[in-house]
Amino acid sequence: MKNIYKHTERIFEKIASVTVSVLSNSVTFVIALLTVIFWFTNRQFYTQGIHESIGNIILGITFLSLFVIQRTFSRFSASLHLKLNELISSHEPANNSVIFAEEKTVQELTELSKEYAELAEQAKEDRNVNV
Repeated sequence: MKNIYKHTERIFEKIASVTVSVLSNSVTFVIALLTVIFWFTNRQFYTQGIHESIGNIILGITFLSLFVIQRTFSRFSASLHLKLNELISSHEPANNSVIFAEEKTVQELTELSKEYAELAEQAKEDRNVNV
C-alpha cells in the first residue's frame, strides 16, 4: 500500500511539474492572449449588456494574469533553488541530500523535516549540557 501511495505521489508531482512548465511558457501566454482577443472581437461580445462586457473584460485580464504570475513565480522559485543549492554545495559539512529537495515528494520532505527536527533537538540538548 505504501508503494502505491509513493508511486501516486511521484506521478502527481510530475503532472504538477508539467502543468507549471506549460502555464509558465511564453507560447501558452500568447495562445491565451489570442484567445482573449478573439473573444473580445467576437460579435457576441458586442451584443451583450455593459455588465456582462465588464465581467468578461475582468475575466480576460484575470485569465492572462494567471500566466504572468505563474511565469514570475517559476523564475523566482528556480533562482531561489539555485542560490540555495550553491550555498549547500559550497558548505563542507552540509548534507547534500537536500540539494534537490524541490524534486522530492511530500512524504520524502516530511521525513527529511523530521530528521532535521531531531538534529535540532539533539543540538539543543548538547548545547544545554555544555552550558
